[in-house]
Amino acid sequence: MSHHIVEVQNLSYTYADGTKAVDGISFLIHHGESVAVVGANGAGKSTLLLHLNGYLTPQKGKVRIGDFPLTKKTIKDIRKTVGMVFQNSDDQLFMPTVYDDVAFGPLNLGLPAEEVEQRVLEALSRTNSEHLKDRPPYKLSGGEKRAVAIATVLAMSPDILVMDEPTSNLDPRARRSLIDLLSGFHHTKIIATHDLDMVLDLCERTIVILDGKIMADGPTLEIFQNTDLLVTCHLEKPLRMQPCPVLKPKVLK
Repeated sequence: MSHHIVEVQNLSYTYADGTKAVDGISFLIHHGESVAVVGANGAGKSTLLLHLNGYLTPQKGKVRIGDFPLTKKTIKDIRKTVGMVFQNSDDQLFMPTVYDDVAFGPLNLGLPAEEVEQRVLEALSRTNSEHLKDRPPYKLSGGEKRAVAIATVLAMSPDILVMDEPTSNLDPRARRSLIDLLSGFHHTKIIATHDLDMVLDLCERTIVILDGKIMADGPTLEIFQNTDLLVTCHLEKPLRMQPCPVLKPKVLK
C-alpha cells in the first residue's frame, strides 16, 4: 500500500459533553490528491482532521495512513507522514525565533545538526520566509505566521499536508500568496475550510459534511453547482460562481 494513502472507515467520535462530532465517516484519498473538507461551523471538520495526525484516536471505526492503522502505538510513525497546520498559527509557534520553531521538529527526530539546518533553510525558502528566520514569532503578521507554520511542517518532510482553515484571518494579499504557495506543493493535501473560492483554486475534489456525516463526496465543480446540497448544508456558492449583483438583469415592472 502507498504510504500516501489516507483511509477512514466508519469513523465516529463523541466528546465528553455528549456532542457527537463525527458520525460514521468513510472515505479514501490517494497519493497526490487535493481534497477540501467543507461544512458549516460545528459540522465536524476540525474533529475529523485531528484524527488524521493522531491528535485524536478513533472511538469507533478506523483511520489508516498508508500501511499504518492509527493507534497510540503508531502515532509517532504517522506524524512523520502527516503534517498538520492548525487554524491558529500561534498553536505551532512557541520558540524564541522563527529558525528555532522550524528546527524544533527535525531536532526531535534526532537528526544531525547539518541536516536540521538544511531542512530549516529549505522550508523557509519554499515558504518565502528566509528573511524572517531571526525574528520572534510574536512580531510576525498573520500571513507571515501562517507561512512559518507551514514551514515548521515542511521541515519534517511529510508526504501529506492537513490544513485547518489555512486562509482564515488573512488579508487579500496574504491569502493570495498562500494559495500560490500551496498550489506549488505536490503533496497530498487535505484542507478544511470555509473559503470555497480557495477550494476552486486548489482542490479538484470536495467532501461536504453536515452534523458529522458526509453528505457528498465528488468533483468540486459538480458539488458547488448543486444548489440544493449547499443550502441543506448551510453553505453558499463561491463568490466567483454567484451572479454579479451589479450586472444582474433588472426586473421590469
